Amino acid sequence: TRAAAAIDRELGAGSAFAIRHDVTSEDDWQAALAFAQDRLGGLSVLVNNAGIVTMGTVEELDLASWRQAMAVNAESAFLGCKHTLPLLRSSQPAAIVNMSSISALVASHNLTAYNASKAALWMLTKSVALHCARQGWNIRCNSVHPTFVRTPLLDGIVGSHEDEAVVGKLARQVPLGRIGEVAAVAAA
Repeated sequence: TRAAAAIDRELGAGSAFAIRHDVTSEDDWQAALAFAQDRLGGLSVLVNNAGIVTMGTVEELDLASWRQAMAVNAESAFLGCKHTLPLLRSSQPAAIVNMSSISALVASHNLTAYNASKAALWMLTKSVALHCARQGWNIRCNSVHPTFVRTPLLDGIVGSHEDEAVVGKLARQVPLGRIGEVAAVAAA
């Protein structure tokens, strides 16, 4: 709500809107989309960007942590795609962007739930893209798979991302030799 108010102050009233949205709740998805239809007249882009990091090996994880990671990282995007497609069909050409991770493609021994949930999101993206193509709709569905990026999620993996030794170790794993920045991923 504060971000929307700040945008309105800068660009004028009615430039931004805010609504509480638990991405794991089907009811919240339906309410958010009804809000978008009412306030914006529909949608032409959906970005599924919710994500959490759940640390643990397959032996360390409990079922509740596994389910939470799957709910936030994969099931929420399923709900978003499912319930947003009718609005996107009315606004073609349209697009869905699912924020996955390099962790969907390269596993880590202690990111079991994160790896699995981001890989599920990758395959969901492909299924949705194929579904839209078979229907003859001009709706693209793509996933973005960034590596380490300076966000609070990085803190969940390594602690404070201000720790130069840890950041240096992660940066050496990235072909560009540095941790990514949010603006670079957003540009994608």
